[in-house]
Amino acid sequence: MAISLALIIILGLAADFLFRKMKLPGLVGMLFVGILAGPYVLGLMHPAMMEVSGDFRKIALIVILLRAGFELHRDTLNRVGRAALTMSAVPAMFEIVGVMLVAPRLLHMSYLDAAILGTILGAVSPAVVVPLMIDFMDRGRGVKKGIPTLILGASSVDDVFVLVIFTILLGMHGGEKINLWLKLSEIPISIAAGILAGVIPGYLLYWLFKRYDWRPPKRTMIVMGVAIFLTWLEKAVEGWVPVASLLGVMAIGFIILEKSEPIAHIISQKLKKLWVFAELLLFVLVGAQVNIHVAWKAGLAGTLVILAGLIFRSVGTYLSLIGTPFTFKEKLFCIVAYIPKATVQAAIGAVPLAAGLASGEVILAVAVLSILLTAPIGALGIMVMGEKILDRGEKSVYKFKALREKQMLPRVGERVRSKVHDTIWKVIEEKEDWLELPKKSAKTGQAGQLIPAIYIRYWKEDAGLAPGKGKTLTFRYSEKDPPFSAHWESVYDW
Repeated sequence: MAISLALIIILGLAADFLFRKMKLPGLVGMLFVGILAGPYVLGLMHPAMMEVSGDFRKIALIVILLRAGFELHRDTLNRVGRAALTMSAVPAMFEIVGVMLVAPRLLHMSYLDAAILGTILGAVSPAVVVPLMIDFMDRGRGVKKGIPTLILGASSVDDVFVLVIFTILLGMHGGEKINLWLKLSEIPISIAAGILAGVIPGYLLYWLFKRYDWRPPKRTMIVMGVAIFLTWLEKAVEGWVPVASLLGVMAIGFIILEKSEPIAHIISQKLKKLWVFAELLLFVLVGAQVNIHVAWKAGLAGTLVILAGLIFRSVGTYLSLIGTPFTFKEKLFCIVAYIPKATVQAAIGAVPLAAGLASGEVILAVAVLSILLTAPIGALGIMVMGEKILDRGEKSVYKFKALREKQMLPRVGERVRSKVHDTIWKVIEEKEDWLELPKKSAKTGQAGQLIPAIYIRYWKEDAGLAPGKGKTLTFRYSEKDPPFSAHWESVYDW
């Protein structure tokens, strides 16, 4: 299995580099590496790796959903709340109806089997969508109207909604007596229980981090451990109460961000470094699940069914956005952002076949084909359209984020080493401000350009002195000042 891990790292990074050079999303390259190296093409993956790939993919998804939670601000969520609610259900329902209308004729299956296929196809892929939305948020694209936040929140609930409908329909096929209203009630219960399951540990973790001065790596590992436990809890209690654990994972980050933004950003930065490896695992292993031989059986008929479903889904997405302040182009971006399919289709595509459905093999083939068609095309569409359509405010707070990442600045609570004096200092205060550059020309009368600047106060850790008491230094960082690395380096200790 170790050699399989080496292949994932080496080939995945190489594909990421090549695709970025071609101005294509790196994750598409990773998906193709997984398909080629997987058991259905070249068979380079060790069987043991495929056995544990589900756990690896779940951990990688937890990393990116935690990062998503640490980016969700309350005011932005309030702005997009109604639209997120409608987008979490309406587009999927439209896609299910669209598949039901065309699949019986094109694929020669019953309406119930077509509805089951529709629920499988109706789930958007958080594995593809969430990383791209976080990248836009990191760079300040679309944040004025909260478009990436809208898609983050809606896509997470979309999966909960679709999976409940899938369970209901599969039970009806098996002849089980199902209380329809009771099953439908699982949707709000699952969402509420998932959020509550994240809010409670979120508050507890915040209290622990404020009470005990743990180093950033320890905080990050504790958060990861709690998030993984939540996903186990969902399985443990599913017989009694449905819990949308992935929403709980996002809620942990949201609560910590609400209570202490500096702590949240420290943890988020560590997760961002961890995501480099988690991204490789997630997309290469998702690709390895794709059986292109099965997808080939779906053929042209399967492609037409997927296309019809996407057309109906697009109509549903557009209707969900009526009444929002988005322009037509921004609505078009949201439609494209709701195209990619991968994670859920790979997870449940084979369930109908295992349950004995007559159309089970066809359903699996179409599910696999939907990954091959929509994951790369959707990812590429999101990146290209996002760069052209999403706004970037001239005086956006995200410019401070870009400055911080470019300079690799520490956060409050982190320790740094002075390169000049070889001493250890602790960051105890930071302030963001706009710095006005001198006017370009007195003749033109133009105002000076405003650029972001971050002021950081360092305290020398002396025994017996409280933070701020004793020697402190304040440095300013902007594009016109010496970089952080000129005088300091971060200390990544425990």
